[in-house]
Amino acid sequence: MIFTKFVEIGRVVYISKGKNEGKLAVITNVVDGNKVLVDGPSTGVPRSVRNFKDLQLTKFKVPVRVGQRTGGVKKAFDEAGIISKWNESSWAKGIQKRIQKRTLRAGLNDFERFKVLRVKQLRNRIIRAEAGKLRKAAKKA
Repeated sequence: MIFTKFVEIGRVVYISKGKNEGKLAVITNVVDGNKVLVDGPSTGVPRSVRNFKDLQLTKFKVPVRVGQRTGGVKKAFDEAGIISKWNESSWAKGIQKRIQKRTLRAGLNDFERFKVLRVKQLRNRIIRAEAGKLRKAAKKA
């Protein structure tokens, strides 16, 4: 498979670590081989230098120039409709599902957590029994 997402001016990135975790920003300049200058005025991300390790490249790209000011980045970001495109992507939907699951689990009381534990144990017992039958059948063959 050919790599299609490159670190380039105008590439929209998802911030996966740090203060603005979970927000989108746009690469406005490449500082060096490890860092980029990002700006996300529409999503509340201040203009700052970020390490590549804290970012994930998305498939979206915004037409901006090198070092473009915040106002120009905001205008291009909004005109491209990046937020609506992002919300419709499977990546964003998966993130929303994980957040919902986490909040649901956090809201369980002690007895509900115990019930979840027992159901998981029962499921694992059934899976283990079926896997054992398959292993036994494979040995005979």
